Amino acid sequence: MDDTHVEAFAEAASDGIAFDGIEAAVEGGRYAVETTAEAESTSIADLDGLAASYPEYISNWYFWHAKAPQAEPRWAYLRWLENAESTPIPDRYDQLREGLTTTWGELSITVTLDEDDERVYDLRHVDDTGTDADSLDAYDDPLDARTLAKHDDRDRYRPLKTAPTLQSGWVFPELGPTELVQAVDFFYPATISNWHREREGELDVSHWRDTVDRQTGIYGVVKTWDRGDGYEHVNWVAEACCDDSQCLKRREWQYDDETELDVDGGSGKFPCREPCSLVIAGARKWTKLEGEQSQTYEFELTPSEKEQLEAIIDAVADGEADDIREADIYEGANRYRARFLRAKLFDDEENLGGVETEQ
Repeated sequence: MDDTHVEAFAEAASDGIAFDGIEAAVEGGRYAVETTAEAESTSIADLDGLAASYPEYISNWYFWHAKAPQAEPRWAYLRWLENAESTPIPDRYDQLREGLTTTWGELSITVTLDEDDERVYDLRHVDDTGTDADSLDAYDDPLDARTLAKHDDRDRYRPLKTAPTLQSGWVFPELGPTELVQAVDFFYPATISNWHREREGELDVSHWRDTVDRQTGIYGVVKTWDRGDGYEHVNWVAEACCDDSQCLKRREWQYDDETELDVDGGSGKFPCREPCSLVIAGARKWTKLEGEQSQTYEFELTPSEKEQLEAIIDAVADGEADDIREADIYEGANRYRARFLRAKLFDDEENLGGVETEQ
């Protein structure tokens, strides 16, 4: 802590300070100070005495009023990262010196104090928690987060930034407070602001019906799902797209103001306030598919073949097909098992059971 911190604190004390467990004022040319750790007010004559008696409180006050971003959502988020509202300064500084780690989606954020008691933020993938920073690709520009968020570990494009497919192997080892919240926003756009709105009771939720009513052009067809079995259709959409395994947001939108969906909204830390563009795009395709007339097809399957088809659908739907090894021959979605089933059941025109698809 340098003299700038103490001088700024002393100047503010002339108007009175009450923040994070310390109260300070100027009385009769002396500083009257009281903290939650002391039973009575202490009178201090000069700046040196003030700095010697309350270094952590002064350093903390200066950080939150001169270093931390003052935009309310970002300020509140940084305080949440270190449990500022519930942990007294002496205990909090002990914890910060050891390092306080919090997860945010697939991000792991550790806030520590350096040798000058300045906050430093380490940002990395949760899978790399505990990994030596020297073995990870290091970055210092928050804008690099935008590039890292574009592709997964297999270099496939990620159309949904909150999907649990963020690539690992990187670290931002020494970010300041402003750079930290910028990087988080690049990884997960608008999650901090929506998290804060929800905490303040101001989250503006746009339910399915509200969102669909705004659709025009090629997406206007989704409105037809508001007829007949529309509610059940939307449950299917939410189950397909809004599960924790597919998106890290917690779905807060429902069918409409009065009708909740049957599907659980998930357990993410940050809320989803409306059906996203990926959900609407999927619903457009499913609207067309559900408009087809049902047909009856007859196939002969052994019980094991039926179970295998179910296993294949489950593995693909849960993104587990690539995790099934070639040697896992007892897994229904094993590649060789699937190829054998195709060889047995498909004809030369790739029709299941030799039965043509009727349109």
